[in-house]
Amino acid sequence: MKVLAVANSYPPDRLRDAQRVVQEVREELDRGALAYDRAIQVGMMIEVPSAAVMADAFAREVDFFSIGTNDLVQYSLAVDRGNEHVSHLYSAVDPGVLRMMRLTLNAADAAGIDCSICGEMAGDILNTILLVGMGFRKLSMTPNAIPDIKKLIRSISYEQAQRVAGQALALKSAAEIETLLAKETRQVIPELLDEDESAG
Repeated sequence: MKVLAVANSYPPDRLRDAQRVVQEVREELDRGALAYDRAIQVGMMIEVPSAAVMADAFAREVDFFSIGTNDLVQYSLAVDRGNEHVSHLYSAVDPGVLRMMRLTLNAADAAGIDCSICGEMAGDILNTILLVGMGFRKLSMTPNAIPDIKKLIRSISYEQAQRVAGQALALKSAAEIETLLAKETRQVIPELLDEDESAG
C-alpha cells in the first residue's frame, strides 16, 4: 500500500511534520492492537519548482515520488490555465518543465525509489513516447485514455522512445517539441490522431 503523505512538500520540515503524523497514527494503531499494513510506503507529490529542484534531498526521505504535472506546469510557467488571456502559454512540454521532471526522475533513480507521472500530461497520447523515453514507467491517467496509450506503448521500442526524448529535450521551445511529438506519434499509429482530429 502507498500513501501520499504530503503535497507540495516544501520546505523540508513540512515533509517531516507529515511523516511524524503518519508515525503517530501507526503508534495509535499499535496501542489499539489494530491491524494495518506495516510496510506502508510514504511518498510525496512534486508539484512546485522548489520541490523539483530539491528532489535529490527529498528522495532520501520518502519511498516514492509522484509528479503532479498540472500544478508543476502552472507554477513553473506562472500561467493560470483557467485564464483565457494567458492559457495559450500553458504547455506541459515546455523545456523548463521537462528539465524539472528530468531532475526529479534522476533523483528518484539515484535513490532507488519509484517516480510516477500524474495529471493531464500523462493521459495525453502525444506525450507518451516522450515520457517513456525519458524513463518514466508509471503513468496515472483516466480510464478512457488507457487503451490508446497502451496500444502506442506496445507499438514502439524503448530505443525509439529514447531517441525521440533525446531530440525533444534538445529543442528550445514548447512549439518545436509539440510538433516533433505529433510527427513521431502519427508515424507509429496515425489512426489514433486521425480519430482525435475527426472528433474535434
